[in-house]
Amino acid sequence: MTLERLLARKPVADIVATADPRIPKVLGPVSITAMGIGAIIGGGIFIFTGTVAALNAGPAIVLSFVLAAIACAFVGLCYAELSTFLPVSGSTYTYTYATLGEFAAWIIGWDLILEYAIGAAAVAVGWSGYFTSLLTALGVALPARLTAATGQTVTLADGTTAAAIVNLPAAAIVVSITVLLVGGTKESARLNNIMVGVKLAVVLAFVALGAFYVKPTNWQPFIPDNTGTFGAYGPSGILRGAAIVFITYVGFDAVSNCAQEARRPQHDMPIGILGSLAISTFLYIAVAAVLTGLVPYRELNVADPVVVGLRAVGLGWFSLAIDFGALIGITTVILVLLYGQSRIFATMAADGLLPPVVARVHPRLGTPWISQIVIGIVVAAVAAVAPIGMLAELVGVGTLFAFVLVCGAVIYLRRLEPHAHRPFRVPYMPLIPVLGIVLCLVLIAGMTPWTWVRLAVWLAVGFAIYFTYSRHHSRLRTPQRTAMQSL
Repeated sequence: MTLERLLARKPVADIVATADPRIPKVLGPVSITAMGIGAIIGGGIFIFTGTVAALNAGPAIVLSFVLAAIACAFVGLCYAELSTFLPVSGSTYTYTYATLGEFAAWIIGWDLILEYAIGAAAVAVGWSGYFTSLLTALGVALPARLTAATGQTVTLADGTTAAAIVNLPAAAIVVSITVLLVGGTKESARLNNIMVGVKLAVVLAFVALGAFYVKPTNWQPFIPDNTGTFGAYGPSGILRGAAIVFITYVGFDAVSNCAQEARRPQHDMPIGILGSLAISTFLYIAVAAVLTGLVPYRELNVADPVVVGLRAVGLGWFSLAIDFGALIGITTVILVLLYGQSRIFATMAADGLLPPVVARVHPRLGTPWISQIVIGIVVAAVAAVAPIGMLAELVGVGTLFAFVLVCGAVIYLRRLEPHAHRPFRVPYMPLIPVLGIVLCLVLIAGMTPWTWVRLAVWLAVGFAIYFTYSRHHSRLRTPQRTAMQSL
């Protein structure tokens, strides 16, 4: 295995030419923007806002959201250029293949599992918690041993404790969404649009109602003094808070997977990526400002901070709607993440880096059904047995790692093919991509060292798969075999 083979690139023209003509172009700018909002606005807006305010940033959590949003905006501009320059599925994996070569593309494709598949499993576990809470509020109690991670200690109805068997609601929602996605992209997008509308209505209602009860004194001091520990208030608290709330933005890049199914990718993709990011950032800041204005920030370190805020000002009756909105919000996140992961796996399979059966497109439904089903089964199994904390730790660092490579890909492709037609161009080159890289690295610096250790172990497993299977089956080295021949 020579360095030249590891760095072998897939030409841009070949990447564009491999777009499967059987996949229908059914998504417009509204649906793509809704997909982005569906991925971004989830349960995190109702959870992380309170915990980060209480433990890290205080009322200055709004600055944490702004810092994370700025990093995402720079990266989003890079995604907009690449998704119109290479209007095919595959997201960061495809962009890396065209710039840094096959080995780097495999690494990033493997890394994206942390964002999409593991992220979907983590969100599904969160969905289970909200679902169980909502049923309890309605007087329906599910068996505790069937609603938590395997081995996790739970309290039974008689007050005794026991080890949980499996998280059935988490697995069930993943299976249900998988069935929906296999059925067709257009139908999935239509349902996603409806759920996004409901979710936005609930969030806006909270902001509108809560604004009348805000006490400006709760915003003082706006930036609490640091306690002497890095990340506990002060400027470092804002940084640590940004690294944590960054997870709530995870998923906006999944919009780039819509490029092959967009009716006018050159026009629709930039609108979808940047529009969903702008709308979500506004809502995050609004919720954070209202919530920290309702109650003192130190009281928000609870599982349901928004409900605590509402009850503190006599609006507890609205908490049921909040639970329902959070449930809907999390559902859309799972949908978009499962959608994105299946497209990435199908693209990698078409390149020979995964078994070719994964790339098969259903002749009637027009979806990569094998890939979608495999992802659904694996994610459902993981969500059924693993705790959310274990799953969530890797999502942020994996995503930031991918974002760094996307920004680098824009710089590299501009130099490699400076005269190629680009329907959308990142302004102020190379400043914007460089700032994106720097801000992502700053956010990574706010994470714990153990996160990097876990990432290293994950990548080591990916290396083993590449050198034992993928490099021997790569179609980049056997150009006479096309992806279409394997279907």
